[in-house]
Amino acid sequence: MEANFFDRVYEIVKQIPPGRVTSYGAIAKALGAARSARMVGWAMNAAHNLEDVPAHRVVNRKGLLTGKHHFDGTNLMQQLLESEGITVVDNQIVDFEKHFWQPEISQFN
Repeated sequence: MEANFFDRVYEIVKQIPPGRVTSYGAIAKALGAARSARMVGWAMNAAHNLEDVPAHRVVNRKGLLTGKHHFDGTNLMQQLLESEGITVVDNQIVDFEKHFWQPEISQFN
């Protein structure tokens, strides 16, 4: 079950457009597992070697870069987001609502 869940998480993350972000909870909800945001976080932690999964585009529900310590270098997650036009101040996305991408629920569960 866990590997399959992780694969489903990655399918959603691969669809997040450049310059947009989503949250662990939004992904969990799209998978029909609204209380599984933490498991989405585990999937993202395991994704750091998957080049086709833009893990830097997944943040917490307040726009904080909570997964940044899983990236090589001290500010790689922030640098990747900023290279896509997202401003980050004190590990938080500025205008989070403007950059938020909501996965389509029916498409993934």
